[in-house]
Amino acid sequence: MVYTANPEMAISTRGLRKSYGAVEALRGVNLDVPRGEICAVLGRNGAGKTTLISAALGLTEPSAGSVSVLGRAAGSLAARRSTGAMLQDADLPDLLTAREHLTFFASCFASPADVDTLIQRTQIGDFSDKRYKALSGGQKRRVQFAVALVGKPDLLFLDEPTTGLDQDARRAVWGRVRELADAGKTIVLTTHYLEEADALADRIVVLAGGRVIADGSASAIRQHIGGALIACETNVDETAARALPAVRSAQTRGRLLTLLSDDAASTLAALLRDDPALKELSVSKPSLEEAVAALTTEGSTGGELAPSENPRAVAGGQE
Repeated sequence: MVYTANPEMAISTRGLRKSYGAVEALRGVNLDVPRGEICAVLGRNGAGKTTLISAALGLTEPSAGSVSVLGRAAGSLAARRSTGAMLQDADLPDLLTAREHLTFFASCFASPADVDTLIQRTQIGDFSDKRYKALSGGQKRRVQFAVALVGKPDLLFLDEPTTGLDQDARRAVWGRVRELADAGKTIVLTTHYLEEADALADRIVVLAGGRVIADGSASAIRQHIGGALIACETNVDETAARALPAVRSAQTRGRLLTLLSDDAASTLAALLRDDPALKELSVSKPSLEEAVAALTTEGSTGGELAPSENPRAVAGGQE
């Protein structure tokens, strides 16, 4: 397939495939991420998220298809100079301080961020002169975040950026991400904290089995799943709950039974009939977490958020 890079897109892929032996990590992914967007890529472990980012960074060679970054070939020197990345499994040498790391990486760019200003904006000043090996896991992640910004990238990849951070540090990272987006930067985010994606992302792309199965705003994905979320403390077990009218899924979470229902009234009537003494009952719309779980669960009746339902969505292998 002949494909010309689109300079208006921060990332553009067509028919992107990657196989590791018999395992297909990406299966014909077509995706366009416009400049200036915060795009969250979500999915279960093994869905293809990290492989997609690795291909966009030029760290892995596609088995088929194409990928371009900022209108340039992925992994090219021009693309790398305009890209920053904070990867989940990345680490830095132990014996340098955060300031020394930033100073070194700044020397690799023609017009880097000012190190002192970057330390202030990423709020790592309290430990910027400590050796990296002496830092906590959360502090190391914050240093890695600062390093990803030192080249003043137009496109920033954040792979599980807030893992190991406390709530205050997480909010600080969120605030800096929003500042970058307001300045016109493009951020591609992967996270297992779906409230993080809901709070930050303009757009959600859901992967499953190496394919894009949903693509749209968080609200659009929640609306596509539909239904109501019923939670309560009850003697009705999961097996019996799944047999109740209109129940799409049932799961025990701690002491609460959680049901996804297509008709809350009929489900509640049957549930109260079987357990009139149930307590702590609540009924709400599904969160982004429940919506993504429904989409990515094998055999889910939620279905795909298809191109006809969202013009930006492209199911894997289709154009």
